[in-house]
Amino acid sequence: MTSPLPTTAQNWLSLFPALECLENDTMARLAETSQVVDIPAGQTIFRAGDACQSFLLVLGGVVRVQMTSENGREIILYRVDAGETCILTTACLLGHDPYGAQGITETQVRAVAIPAAVFHQLLATSQVLRDFVFKSYATRLANLMVLIEEVAFGRLDIRLARFLLDKADADGTLPLTHQQLAVELGSAREVISRQLKEYERRGLVRLHRGHLTVLESAQLSRLCEA
Repeated sequence: MTSPLPTTAQNWLSLFPALECLENDTMARLAETSQVVDIPAGQTIFRAGDACQSFLLVLGGVVRVQMTSENGREIILYRVDAGETCILTTACLLGHDPYGAQGITETQVRAVAIPAAVFHQLLATSQVLRDFVFKSYATRLANLMVLIEEVAFGRLDIRLARFLLDKADADGTLPLTHQQLAVELGSAREVISRQLKEYERRGLVRLHRGHLTVLESAQLSRLCEA
């Protein structure tokens, strides 16, 4: 479902403070050409090899960006939340290249879609938009470098312990399967299962079908400090 972007843009600019000072002609061009789009949860919005058609500013919801290897292993690169943009989309637009990963809506998503041709035009003429795009790109790239460092050099037991502590609810429950945990951490399901069973043997967690419960958060915290 789509609807025209309001001329004043007051209903979405508050999520992007850096764009509140957009030049009048730039804002007018956005109002004329852009659309607010609503995308259902579970929708694949781009796949590896797809051409990039628009620049998205996420207003609400979450988009998960992930890669899949030839042998089927998956890793989540990052998530795009309200008030954010997608670094992969920016890279594809700037380089005129196809997507190299997959984007999936984890929840219902509302976003402002700027057509690719308009994005290129305004990027060349608007200092405010240009600063915003490259600042967002740099911030997300720095976060990706942290992920690469963790996957390549970090200890999996510590990364898993930190993830369990961060994501478990107030009761210590984490409604994720071993496969989902493997995707989150960029590992293999078998490796995650072995580490979880070791945690269970030590009394740190209790494993169930489709979820787990953290029993000793203090011990997991000490492990993260090792």
